[in-house]
Amino acid sequence: MNNPVDSTAGERTVGVFPPKESALTSIFGTERVVIGVVHCPPLPGSPHYRGESIADIVKFAVEEAKAYQQGGVHGLIVENAWDLPFPKPEDQGFETAANLAVIGDHVREKAGLPVGVNVLANGAHCSIATAQAAQSSFVRVNQWANAYVANEGFIEGLAPAATRYRATLRAEQLKVFADVHVKHGSHSIIADRSLAEQTEDNEFFDADVLIATGGRTGDEAAESEVRGIMDATSLPVIIGSGMTENNAERLLSLCHGAIVASSLKENGRWWGRVDQAKVREFTRHAERAGYQLP
Repeated sequence: MNNPVDSTAGERTVGVFPPKESALTSIFGTERVVIGVVHCPPLPGSPHYRGESIADIVKFAVEEAKAYQQGGVHGLIVENAWDLPFPKPEDQGFETAANLAVIGDHVREKAGLPVGVNVLANGAHCSIATAQAAQSSFVRVNQWANAYVANEGFIEGLAPAATRYRATLRAEQLKVFADVHVKHGSHSIIADRSLAEQTEDNEFFDADVLIATGGRTGDEAAESEVRGIMDATSLPVIIGSGMTENNAERLLSLCHGAIVASSLKENGRWWGRVDQAKVREFTRHAERAGYQLP
């Protein structure tokens, strides 16, 4: 199945920021990618943490990472998924960055894949600190520009402060993967702005990769959402929720890749264990959509 996506994003005619090298190419060596998510157990300081050793948490994360790697993904994201309920960015502790950095560094070394970091909720600064210490390649920030109302309350885009913090750490190599219509929230504050405008806002605020999602974790991103973001940006666009083996070829053909996790778990839920056979089946569909696997 041939993919209609122009793999040279920087050559597209649209764009509100000067063209730059594709972050996907620079990180993964290919323009079209499948990225798995390591959903970490509760970390120290979070409500569900019960005193497990960091060594045990690292062991879990590495096992998950290897299942993804052996299934054929291009890269991974480590995420503090079990630190529920998620704090707002200003309430995230040093312990989260410290522990997640240890986990991320082990995952990168043992899986041998590029690794990114996503600290929830919207923890841009904490993600950057973690990624720099873990020798990671990128961060995912769900609200990079503008603002919305989330489960955690009012959430503002953190691009201005986060890019300055990244510069302070001399971590300019870290790329930013930013959601355009972030899931788990109301967008009523910016409902008068079109999808194209919000896409351009994220590009203008120097994101490197844009993410299309559904309304919640596991919800499929609408084709119209993916196409709308693709049409309004010169950046690579990937899908960040709701990917399954049933929609993989159709949706992967529209964009530059996907972040996928829940459907690749044994129980089909984010808190399950990664099923290597499901990962391999998904990446086979990616190959049929024209993706080159590692």
